[in-house]
Amino acid sequence: MATPSTRETLKQYALRSLGKPVIEINVDNDQLEDRLDESLQFYAQHHYDGIRRTYLKYKLTEEDKTRLKASIPSTEVATKNGVSSTWYEANNYIVVPETVISVVNILPFSDKANLNMFDVRYQLRLNDLYDFASTSIINYDMVLRHLDFLDMILVGMKPLRFQQHDNRLYIDMDWTNDMQVNEYLVIECYRRLDPNTYTDVYNDIWLKRYVTSQFKRQWGSNLSKFGGVTMLGGVTLNGAKIFDEAQTEIDKLEKEIRDSYEIAPTFMIG
Repeated sequence: MATPSTRETLKQYALRSLGKPVIEINVDNDQLEDRLDESLQFYAQHHYDGIRRTYLKYKLTEEDKTRLKASIPSTEVATKNGVSSTWYEANNYIVVPETVISVVNILPFSDKANLNMFDVRYQLRLNDLYDFASTSIINYDMVLRHLDFLDMILVGMKPLRFQQHDNRLYIDMDWTNDMQVNEYLVIECYRRLDPNTYTDVYNDIWLKRYVTSQFKRQWGSNLSKFGGVTMLGGVTLNGAKIFDEAQTEIDKLEKEIRDSYEIAPTFMIG
């Protein structure tokens, strides 16, 4: 199939690119599955088409409230030169789905959606922006930006820590007062696309080339164990050359994804 839509069709596409069935590709199916998994993982980590920026919400439960406020969830004793010290780590984390690879932000806890008559934004709209037709909104925009800046300076954002491999989102805040049971926590994150659901991933041109090169390198690695052996008809196996060609292709493709398809990192200045 020229347009792969499953793991198996992508696998067969790559094997045909290497010469199957005209040429026997000496690679075990388990090896092919391993290389395919590695390719999909690399694609999701570095290609902007392999992830999606999205928002996820989580409803805080009574059990979460009790656990998050626990002061001594775990202990560790460090000893050196006869001196011991006990360290404690807060239990202030929420488990996120395994498909989340990066947490960018959490939506701020504020009452900006609910304005009362004593709110400065309410008074600003009432007295200075009652008529959009005859009043400039430049001053209004500047005042709102200034208020947002003051809110950032005086209130700030909730510090968060996230590491992909433990799937824990740590939020350093006062869990006793900042959130109540049955309230929602909303995070902004990047989530890996499941190719079994979004099957168009299998037809990505870069991924098809990368999987083919991975299969080729595995083929060359297998054949290199029999380098110099003459087959029937005088054909000599040259696995080392196949391996080197595949490695060159892989290096080129990995540089291409970094230069052209990877999302630029976000820099923080503080």
